[in-house]
Amino acid sequence: MTDSIMSKAATMEIPINSNGDTGTLPEDDSLEQAAQLQWSLDEKDLQQVMVSGPNLNETSIVSGGYGGTAEGIIPTSSIKGSNMHHSSSSSSMAADDATRGVAVEKLETMKKWGLNTYKCTKQMISERFGRGSRTVDLELEAQIEVLRDTKKKYENVLRLARALTNHFYNMVQTQHALGDTFADLSQKSPELRDEFGYNAETQKLLCKNGETLLGAVNFFVSSINTLVNKTMDDTLMTIKMYENARLEFDAYRSDLEELSLGPRDAVAMARIDAAQEQYQVQKDKYEHLRSDVIIKLKFLEENKVKVMHKQLLLFHNAISAYFAGNQQQLEQTLKQFNIKLRPPGADKPSWLEEQ
Repeated sequence: MTDSIMSKAATMEIPINSNGDTGTLPEDDSLEQAAQLQWSLDEKDLQQVMVSGPNLNETSIVSGGYGGTAEGIIPTSSIKGSNMHHSSSSSSMAADDATRGVAVEKLETMKKWGLNTYKCTKQMISERFGRGSRTVDLELEAQIEVLRDTKKKYENVLRLARALTNHFYNMVQTQHALGDTFADLSQKSPELRDEFGYNAETQKLLCKNGETLLGAVNFFVSSINTLVNKTMDDTLMTIKMYENARLEFDAYRSDLEELSLGPRDAVAMARIDAAQEQYQVQKDKYEHLRSDVIIKLKFLEENKVKVMHKQLLLFHNAISAYFAGNQQQLEQTLKQFNIKLRPPGADKPSWLEEQ
């Protein structure tokens, strides 16, 4: 704008009047006003730049020369935003990769489980219909059957011993109540005081001996319960794992035999090698569990004989002493087996009440 005004002023003709003086033209006033306006605008722009100054957070990168279009201006805030977006997208990609890895691992686990279940089910059906072969250890399986039969018989002993304890407990409570009644009647019936008194003393003595016998029988029941529901159950759980391992071993063995009868190309050989590897893994697992079962059966038999020898002796001596009326022998039997009776009046409930 200034250049156009100056060029106009330079080319403008200056008229001279008749006296040789320059005349006042309308254009002179307009030229002067334009120059003053331009100066005021430049001064305001300079003041604005000095006062406000550039904001570092909003600094712009200008491409091109001065006076270029706004298309060449790139705010630095957009550069920072792009960097932050790139870092957040990188972290989200890493999280997606981790999630995808977990999903793939679970998928592979489910695939292996499904294949193993299919092979075991196929082997089980083949054995049931007599079409497949199974690995048999006659001696070990005979011992397992003996253990299962023994457990059933011991469970019956435990059930009957608990029933005896319940009935005997009720009898002792009845004797206790009957003794209290006789004692009360001996005080209120002078003519039958001696007779009621004798019977009251007898019932109290029987009640005391009955509580002693209950302590011995409760100890017997507790020991049988531990033997049956803990020791035998632990061995039977190991046997269950052994039987599952035997089924898996036979399933992979049958699979390897089927592949060995097929073609011998490269793909078939790779499958045979993989089946051979799986067969060896299952064989090692089967043999390890078989060894564990043999050891546990041996220890269980030794422990059963030791425990039952002690408990049967206790049961016999306690019952004999009670029905013979030998209170001293009954108490000696409890001391022999380190059985401590609950003192009367204790807050702790009895074994029967806990059941």
